[in-house]
Amino acid sequence: MEKPQIQVPLQEPDKVSLRERLWRYAQLVRLHRPIGILLLLWPTMWALWLAGEGQPPWVIVLVFMTGVALMRSAGCAINDYADRDFDGCVARTRTRPIAMGLVSPKEALGVFAILSLMAACLLVFLNWPTRFMSLVALVLAAVYPFMKRYTHLPQVMLGAAFGWAVPMAFMALNESIPPVAWVLFATTLLWALIYDTQYAMVDREDDLKIGVKSSAILFGRYDNLIVGVLQVLMLLLLFQVGNMAGRGWVYNLGLLVGAGLFLYQQWLTRDRQPKACFDAFLNNNLFGMVIFLGLLFDYLVSG
Repeated sequence: MEKPQIQVPLQEPDKVSLRERLWRYAQLVRLHRPIGILLLLWPTMWALWLAGEGQPPWVIVLVFMTGVALMRSAGCAINDYADRDFDGCVARTRTRPIAMGLVSPKEALGVFAILSLMAACLLVFLNWPTRFMSLVALVLAAVYPFMKRYTHLPQVMLGAAFGWAVPMAFMALNESIPPVAWVLFATTLLWALIYDTQYAMVDREDDLKIGVKSSAILFGRYDNLIVGVLQVLMLLLLFQVGNMAGRGWVYNLGLLVGAGLFLYQQWLTRDRQPKACFDAFLNNNLFGMVIFLGLLFDYLVSG
């Protein structure tokens, strides 16, 4: 495998101002591109509203929202550390800070550790069972970036990492994890497989050249068909979640709008153009928001 051409920083590390160094760290954790935080946030919000029966304590909501932002950012840092030998070979990622030589791999590990510790500080607001469950979240976040070397379905690990906030939310609010929580967890795992396959379709040609595995490569010319099947399965699981939680017509209306967004994503990716596939990936943020709004207003209407 050919090593990427790492660009030399414009300034020596000891001459970089604190402001510039912080900006580089912000780029490392993708604060300028919050789509990853949002995709992790929406299932967390679904779970909090279901577990809290439409009225979750705002302190717990804020704790989970902050934890989502911190752990997603930590995940970006460890992801770039894991991909430091690949990112320079991929058109979409070659301007990332480590690939550009602006942040060292050691610094990325430090950022991951600090952000993880900051997230751990939030655990003082949660009960002990939820604190123990957070250890699983940390392991999943740390292991996922390395999975693309061993499996064509690293998205399953991503879905588990992103979805673990679901059972944690139920444990934090109810000190138990009912069956509906695990159905929602499975739904979140499927969603990650959907949108991360669309994301992987953007890089498929580069990934084939450098030997990185992905679901887009595994699915091949059946990628859109398989994603479509997964989208139908996800909508069915969300419908089942609504039934188990006693939700009504407003929630189901949200699912109908979500189905329309999935159809739009299929239209976008029909020719497998990289930009269109990336737009389909981004559209999942709107999907997650629509499902949450349907859930929110359904609780408001039902009183």
